[in-house]
Amino acid sequence: MTRMTDPILAELDQEAATTRRVLERVPGDKLGWRPHPKSMSLGQLALHVATTPGQVAALLSQGELELPEFGNAPAATTSAELLPALEESVGRARAFLNSQTDDSVMSTWKLMKNGKLLFAVPRIGAVRSIMLNHWYHHRGQLSVYLRLLNIPVPSIYGPSADENPFV
Repeated sequence: MTRMTDPILAELDQEAATTRRVLERVPGDKLGWRPHPKSMSLGQLALHVATTPGQVAALLSQGELELPEFGNAPAATTSAELLPALEESVGRARAFLNSQTDDSVMSTWKLMKNGKLLFAVPRIGAVRSIMLNHWYHHRGQLSVYLRLLNIPVPSIYGPSADENPFV
């Protein structure tokens, strides 16, 4: 019998492969580069992309989250750490999703700030929004960083200016 998380697990695997291709392009000698003073550095953004699924899975395993203060995001110190971080992160996300029943993913998950409810959604909605959509958003930012650094951008959902999987 199909569980509600089965399509999400399939999507996670497909998107992890795409994310891997993007992270493989991150140059180790440019990790401190940032497109604007207010932007994350390449090393910060790349590590965030690599670790998002597992970090979000840990947050969603709780019934609610008190929104923390955001400070400086940790940064990759070498490009070699990115793919192992992604594999570990996706493994944690898979384990979380595999542990969920249809009832548990339909249970309410809450985001709080200073004890005030910001929103409450079924846990599966938080998986879609906070785990997956958030991940894709930052991966898109990372592809722009690559372009700005004149690094060939891999195909993500179709051809890029540098790569056409349909040829």
